[in-house]
This record gives sequence, C-alpha cells and structure tokens, in this order.
Amino acid sequence: MTFLLNIDVPDVGTATTFYTEAFGLTVGRRFGADFVELLGWPAPVYLLTKQAGTIGAGGDRRRYERHWTPVHIDVVVDDVDAAVARALGAGAILEAPARDAPYGRIAMLADPFGHGFCLLAFSEKGYDALLGSS
Repeated sequence: MTFLLNIDVPDVGTATTFYTEAFGLTVGRRFGADFVELLGWPAPVYLLTKQAGTIGAGGDRRRYERHWTPVHIDVVVDDVDAAVARALGAGAILEAPARDAPYGRIAMLADPFGHGFCLLAFSEKGYDALLGSS
C-alpha cells in the first residue's frame, strides 16, 4: 500500500505558492487550473480547489478559517526553528512556538487555509523516549 495527501483549498495558485515556499515542495503535474500535484515528501500532495461553503464529507460545509480536525500533518524537519521561520515567511500562522519535548522539538502552526500542521525534529530517541523502562 501507499498513500497520498489531498488538501482542499479555496485557491490552488495561492496554495501552490505557500506549500512550495514553506516546505520546498515542487510542482509535479497540473490537472487543469484547479488541481496540482506537489512532490518532495514521501507521499505526493494534491491541492484541490474546493470553494468555501461547498459540501464536504458528512455534509459538513468547507470553511477556510482556522478549524479543528482530528487528522493533521506532522512535517519532520532537521531544524524546527529554521522551518518555522520559513513557514511564517510563506504565510503560515504560528499557534504554539517551538518547544522542547522528550521526543524532540515541536512547533504548531496553521496554513493560510485553516489547516493545522506541526513541525517536528526528533531527538536521538524520538518517540521511544516516551516509553517507560521495562
């Protein structure tokens, strides 16, 4: 199996600029004016134009102000502080500044379309640091 990541946005052009500048992704294919493939992560990212107010899953209307979702992206980076600066420069919104955690360093942000994401640099032990001694 494999996976891909679809991100609904109100404007593919603006989203393409954000995701390429914030994360260094590159445009793969364009499927018309409203559907773009981005490459550079382990899975391809597809930006899909879906206007605010249109019906999404479960009858919920799409909205692009900050919203909560139980699924979000964690982007693993080498340097959280540098990645935060790059994302902010591209238009991200900082929600929780970078902080140290037992598993590494993490910051919480949102893209300009209300989708939350974290920037994460793992320590040597990574999530294993959360495991108790056996």
